[in-house]
Order: sequence, then structure tokens, then C-alpha cells
Amino acid sequence: QVQLVESGGGLVQAGGSLRLSCVASGQTFSSYAMGWFRQAPGKDREFVGTISKRGGRTYYADSVKGRSTIRRDNAKNTVYLQMNSLKPEDTAVYYCAARYDYDRGSYEYDYWGQGTQVTVSS
Repeated sequence: QVQLVESGGGLVQAGGSLRLSCVASGQTFSSYAMGWFRQAPGKDREFVGTISKRGGRTYYADSVKGRSTIRRDNAKNTVYLQMNSLKPEDTAVYYCAARYDYDRGSYEYDYWGQGTQVTVSS
């Protein structure tokens, strides 16, 4: 089992930045590729980006590419999502997730956090 806890969400003005964190516990963090997803009210869950086990590979959704960076610190069991130039349409609950194999297109993750709310005001 892997437990994931996100933090760092909040209210930010359009054009601002946030850094979300996701701390993992329970299993060897470096054994898992990590993903970030988001879900806005009334919408399906949307892929944001993913990072490989050692952090050497990342992949982003077109909607956030160029504005967001995912990195991980395996010594701290933490994955980060840095989001810049935020837009009101970025408003959503953001979730981190873990899966054993890196697959940049997958929504199939084994473990999910509870999410953290990001609200971007115009």
C-alpha cells in the first residue's frame, strides 16, 4: 500500500503560481512512477502530467505544457507540481497518483491521494 497526501493548494489570482506537494508513505517511493491529475466541478478527471521513477522522464498535458513542471525528490518521498501563469480554467481539485510502470498516457494508477483544491480567480 502507498498512502499519498497532497498539499499546497489554495486561492491564487490569475497569472500567479502555486507549488503542490505530494508526500508518499508505506512503500518505496522510488519504485513508483507518479502522476498528477485534476478534476473541475462537473467535469471528468483530467491528466496533468507524469514523472518516471527516477525523475528522468516527464510528460505533460497540452493544457499545462510550458506552464507546469513536475519533479520529485525520492529522498523526501515527495513529488511536486509547480504551476505558473495560472488561469481560471486551472481551477480544480488536484490529485497525485502512483503506479508501478511509467506510462505517459495512462489514467490507470494504483494509488491516489485525497486531493487539494486549487482556485484561480480572474
